[in-house]
Amino acid sequence: MSSESQPNASPHDAVKRSRFTHRQLHLLRQGSTATPLRAIAHIDLDAFYAQCEMVRLGTPRDTPLAVQQWGSLIAVNYAARPFGVTRMITAPEARKACPNIVLQHVATFREGEGGKWAYRDDSSMNISTDKVSLDPYRAESRKILKTMKEALEQWCTTESDGDTYRYTQGLSAALEKASIDEVFIDLSPLVYSVLLQRYPELRPGLQEENRDWHPEDCLVDLDLHEREEDDPDWDDIVMLVGSEIVRAVRQAVWDVLHYTCSAGLARNKMLAKLGSACNKPDKQTVVRNRAVQHFLGGYRFTQIRMLGGKLGDQITSFFGTEKVSELLNVPLEQLRAKLDDHTASWLYGIIRGEDRSEVNSRTQIKSMLSAKSFRPSINTLEQAEKWLHIFAADIYGRLVEDGVLENRRRPKVITLHHRTAQTRSRQIPIPASNIIDESLLFELARTLMRQVMTDGQPWPCSNLSLSVSSFEDGVTKNKAIEGFLVRGDQAKHLNQNSRPRDSPPTLSDSIPMGKRRKIEDDGIKRFFAQPARTDRTVGGPDFPSPHNSGFSGDLVPPAKVSEIEDESSSIPQYKCDRCSRSICELEREEHEDWHFAKDLEIQDRQEARDMQHQPSNPNPNASRGSASTRGRGGRGKPERGQMRLAF
Repeated sequence: MSSESQPNASPHDAVKRSRFTHRQLHLLRQGSTATPLRAIAHIDLDAFYAQCEMVRLGTPRDTPLAVQQWGSLIAVNYAARPFGVTRMITAPEARKACPNIVLQHVATFREGEGGKWAYRDDSSMNISTDKVSLDPYRAESRKILKTMKEALEQWCTTESDGDTYRYTQGLSAALEKASIDEVFIDLSPLVYSVLLQRYPELRPGLQEENRDWHPEDCLVDLDLHEREEDDPDWDDIVMLVGSEIVRAVRQAVWDVLHYTCSAGLARNKMLAKLGSACNKPDKQTVVRNRAVQHFLGGYRFTQIRMLGGKLGDQITSFFGTEKVSELLNVPLEQLRAKLDDHTASWLYGIIRGEDRSEVNSRTQIKSMLSAKSFRPSINTLEQAEKWLHIFAADIYGRLVEDGVLENRRRPKVITLHHRTAQTRSRQIPIPASNIIDESLLFELARTLMRQVMTDGQPWPCSNLSLSVSSFEDGVTKNKAIEGFLVRGDQAKHLNQNSRPRDSPPTLSDSIPMGKRRKIEDDGIKRFFAQPARTDRTVGGPDFPSPHNSGFSGDLVPPAKVSEIEDESSSIPQYKCDRCSRSICELEREEHEDWHFAKDLEIQDRQEARDMQHQPSNPNPNASRGSASTRGRGGRGKPERGQMRLAF
């Protein structure tokens, strides 16, 4: 790497040429998935629930502790594991194996206590009246994520002079909250910023103090024919800088909140996630590009994300192995003979360490759910409504923390899941004109429960849950639609007194008693209502393919609340021949339009499915050939107009 190895050589001859181009370097700035110089981190909290209780209780790190839920364990700290305490054993068995262990039951909601969670000494004995609350852990998760963001901001360029600032201002890392205790971070823009600060012209040679790996970095052994003493390339330097950033983030989480976390660092999400689990607790694993094949060779492909379910079982039965090292010997043509083209190409690449999935920078949750399994099952509406009160209080408390009172975000759909012999779901839109509070959530949940009862045989119920979803950002200073439907002084008065969307004006507020216009309760708004998904069976295939679309279920036409509460209405009804529903005669045309739209949707899906199964690559050798030139950036000629990076 150094020009000193040839003291008599010219400067041009002494410069080592990189495998990477300037274009691949600058793609780091935008976090592109197309550059082999990406730096993706996966940070995973160590035994998160157990750590939360250790921090809350002030428990020393060397004290065995496990988190209990009823008679089971849901988290075990590392001090308890040498005693044989795992999540597979019961709380009494854990006490027997480790008499000094601290068994802390999770917080619970209790029926009849106002919908507030609390830590209770007798929770484990009251499974029939208590419901688990994970709110304490969600609150800690938000603190940790905030601390990580603040630590990453310290790596943004703050210099005010030179080209470095011009090329790196505004750069930040993308964070994706994968679960309550893990996060993906695309470090590529920050690494790009650091590279330009340290090597503004990417001149050949590196300072020796910047070449040493930290003792905490667990380096995966290199692939066959690769040697540590060989000159590194820029992908190694990218990983070196990335490891510094990850180490600083983990240190900040410990310094501020006293949580330890492990991390994986690699060129994509798949490798980073596998790496974070390799050297727990409180360490980070670096998977360099020169070590990918050695790293993956020791895994079963069923350990890779989206290959652990039915698809993984199918591949195992087809090829008689679960080992990545053995599946590497299967050519692409043979994979295509057993699997569809898209899945075969994806599998061929993923076992070779190829993954171009992006780090989604959205960290906000997409849904909130509160659920309870009943042992024994419940058998009356009165029992169900008591739990719906608790669910509504649980969800509302989380909505308040998420900013619903400030109108920052609000859900648009509420769903009830009900399990007897099978699980079904009913959902309706949350009225946009209503302020969301605990009573509204309960009334909507009760409406859904009555819909379930009209289906017949709702008891015994073994599981009940309530969820809200389809979140949207709040809108303020928005005028209600009625303001566009009146004229003259009435419309002018509405414009002057318009209120936020969550509290729209009504015509009765502004029109004199003797001159009020007759307006239907729902009016034009009913044309904007979203059809509700109902009668959907919960559950589904375990990732049958990487492009699995998730749940599938039949949609039924929207049903108004009044159809349930006022079945004795004298409005003429008709029975739909296609879905056997009784529909108000006034809504017949809208209902038939819904069926027509549904038919078009099914037709479009079928056409898309047919197109998906058509071969996308007429040359079966193309993928294999391109795969062989990847790894460390390829050894082929650079693109036209591109130059190799001088090292």
